Amino acid sequence: MRTLLRGGRVIDPATGFDGTADVLVTDGVVTAVGEGLPSEAGDTEIDVSGLVVGPGFIDLHSHVHTIAGQRLQAMDGVTTALDLEAGLMPIERAYAEAAAAGRPLHYGFSASWGSARAQVLAGIEPDANIDSGLAVLGNPSWQRSSSPKELAAWLSLVEGELAAGALGVGVLLGYAPLTDPGEFLALARLAKEAGAPTYTHVRELVEVDPATPVDGSEEIAIVAAETGAAMHHCHVNSTSGHQIDRVLTALEASRSAGSRVTVEAYPYGAGSTGIGAAFLSPERLKMKGLSPSSVIMLESGERIADEGRLLQVREEEPGAPCILEFLDESNPRDLELLRQALVFPDAIVASDALPVYWKNGTSESTEWPLPPGGATHPRTAGTYAKTLRLMVRESKAWTWLEAFRRCSYLPARVLDEVAPAARAKGRLDVGADADIVVLDPNTITDAATYFDSTRPSVGVRHLFVSGVPVVTDGNLRTDAFPGKPLRGEPR
Repeated sequence: MRTLLRGGRVIDPATGFDGTADVLVTDGVVTAVGEGLPSEAGDTEIDVSGLVVGPGFIDLHSHVHTIAGQRLQAMDGVTTALDLEAGLMPIERAYAEAAAAGRPLHYGFSASWGSARAQVLAGIEPDANIDSGLAVLGNPSWQRSSSPKELAAWLSLVEGELAAGALGVGVLLGYAPLTDPGEFLALARLAKEAGAPTYTHVRELVEVDPATPVDGSEEIAIVAAETGAAMHHCHVNSTSGHQIDRVLTALEASRSAGSRVTVEAYPYGAGSTGIGAAFLSPERLKMKGLSPSSVIMLESGERIADEGRLLQVREEEPGAPCILEFLDESNPRDLELLRQALVFPDAIVASDALPVYWKNGTSESTEWPLPPGGATHPRTAGTYAKTLRLMVRESKAWTWLEAFRRCSYLPARVLDEVAPAARAKGRLDVGADADIVVLDPNTITDAATYFDSTRPSVGVRHLFVSGVPVVTDGNLRTDAFPGKPLRGEPR
């Protein structure tokens, strides 16, 4: 099966190519790139002149484990959606259930630090389900430090998950911020031995909580330097807030000194998590300069009125998804802080996408367009299109080549060591996987808002996953489930 994309502006961040060319895809692989490629009988030819053709976006931070959510991400240009910050456990069950249900996009998971600790410290059996994971986040029984015996036990669980194909270790330190820093150091040593990255939601910054055992972002730099592990700092925008200058300066110094530290960000001033998260307690919100009214319940749209209501919801529904406003996007100063995270050298774009939730309690639908009434964070539907709108179309801070480097090439390179199959992704040269996005450079934009959050992005004209069309002429293909697992191969 051959597909010929004819006459587009082809961007390959691996080679630096940016020019008019044809792209030939044969059986899921790019087999030729050049002008005037000959066609054969039976080829599917698509005229993409005037459009930008590049490697599909690789999202290192997607908690979307549904067809519904992946379809929104497909319309945003994503071809690979990986849950690496939190991960799922048991890893074999996570991969098996995704394969059984079918996926429009490639998928993969890290080993879940939080689930391993919860199993050992609190006796909570993991079930590879994100909703169960959200509910556990507010349970204080797993948030304490481990005894030496407990530490050895959950490290052994993590090691087993890596051996079973996890793409590294997802570490939710921000949800257990008072744990002994020595535990994180021990985990990083294990990851280094396995040739696997860690993906960390850091603990509080010292400006927010002077009593923190160690500053969250400095801890990444310290541990990376001490162990040599590859360490990925998740959503640096949301965990740094108004301290972004100080955090980025420290991380750049760490990188310049040779530490293997990578950084991701998304273009929104509000984050999303379970209402029971440790950092959403009334006292910790005050430390951040926020109030209960900064929290909005995702499914109902309720803005939390006061501390009493916040405590009530955290007690009754600790796993309920909510939105936390940490920067005001209407404030030019706050908007500039968001932009700083994105322009940071080699910062990777990642969404932190959440599933879509409907009021009847479901989070899955195979209908398209999605049924009305669904709620999620707008970053699920719009992270990449919004980034391209802000950084390429409007501010011209990035060229198209740089945009594909940040959205496709660099995220794939984070995975090269742990998952050799990733080496064929994030690029558009001969031999690359045919995970390809074709977009309109003049119209690409996000459409989702905080209160109309499932509106698909606009401007993705075609999307191919392993050479199979998932979006054609701007329309989603509801019969397309070409997604394949990306699995780790630790040494």
